[in-house]
Amino acid sequence: MSSTNYNPPSRATRLEKAITNPGAVKINVKGAFIVDEDPRSKSPVRLDGVHYEGHDIRLPHHTGLDSVDNGGRLNFINFDTHRIDLCINFIKELKEEYQKAHGPSSDELCVVATGGGAFKYYDKLKETLKVNIIREDEMECLITGLDFFITEIPNEVFTYSETDPMQFAEARPDVYPYLLVNIGSGVSMIKVSGPRQYQRVGGTHLGGGTFWGIMSLLTGARTFDDMLAMADSGDNSGVDMLVGDIYGMDYNRIGLKSTAIASTFGKVFRLKNDVHEEDGEDKPHGEDGQTNGEVTFKPEDMSRSLLYAIR
Repeated sequence: MSSTNYNPPSRATRLEKAITNPGAVKINVKGAFIVDEDPRSKSPVRLDGVHYEGHDIRLPHHTGLDSVDNGGRLNFINFDTHRIDLCINFIKELKEEYQKAHGPSSDELCVVATGGGAFKYYDKLKETLKVNIIREDEMECLITGLDFFITEIPNEVFTYSETDPMQFAEARPDVYPYLLVNIGSGVSMIKVSGPRQYQRVGGTHLGGGTFWGIMSLLTGARTFDDMLAMADSGDNSGVDMLVGDIYGMDYNRIGLKSTAIASTFGKVFRLKNDVHEEDGEDKPHGEDGQTNGEVTFKPEDMSRSLLYAIR
C-alpha cells in the first residue's frame, strides 16, 4: 500500500493519498510502526523540488492491494508548492505504472486530495490525470490522521519539559477530549471531543508562513529546512531580552527562570541605542561586535528567536 503526500510548509496543497478505490480499501494498521532502518530517514533526499521522507510507516499485517514484504507500507513524499506540475507528473507516472501492471482501464483509479490546493488545482489535476479527484475536508483529515498516530503508532506521542526528560506516551484509545494546535501558514486551535467531533476554538494569523516570510527578509535562507538548520545552531539570547537580563537572576516568585524570554528581539533596540550613545566608539557587543558603528546580529540567533516566538 502506498500513498503520496503533497505537504509543503505553506500547506497550499496536500495530496494525502493516491490509491485505488479509497472507499473500498481497508488498511490493517495492527502492529504499525515507523521505519527507522531506511538510510533516508537520517538524511532525506531532496532533488528538483522533491523531498523523499525516510520515515515511512510499515504495516506488517496488511494484505491485499499492493502489499509488499508480507505486509504494506505508507510512503510520504513532499513537493514544494511552486512545483505543482512536478507533483502532478509524479502521480501521472504512478498511474501509468499501475495501468501497465493491471491493464489500461482507469475507471477504478482516483486521487484523494485535501487542503487549499485540492480546490485551487482541481481542474488541472482532473485534466492531466484523467481520473476522479475526490476532495476531502482538510481539518477532518488532519484529526483523523492524528488519531491514527495517537491510538495506533507507539513511540510517536511524547511529552516535553525543560526540567524533565522527554517521555513517550503509550498508544491508547481513550485520548478525548484534547486540544489540537495546528501550526501551518497560520495557527488553528481545535477542540477534539471524539472521532470526527471537533470545533475550532481559536487561532492566529502568525504561524509557519510568518516564520518563513520574516526569515527570508532577515537572512539568506530560502528553504524551510535551511531555516530550521540555522535555528538549530543559533542562540536566541543574542537578540532576545531574557528575564536574567532584567533581574540578573531567576524571578522565582512567579516561577520564571533567568533564561525565560521576557521580550522577543528585545535586545536589538537596546544594543543599537547603546552604540549610538557611545558616539561611534568601536566597542563590541557580543560575538558579532559592530560594523561601521552598527551592531550586527547573527542570522542563526535571529532564526532561533523567531522560531521560539512562532512555535
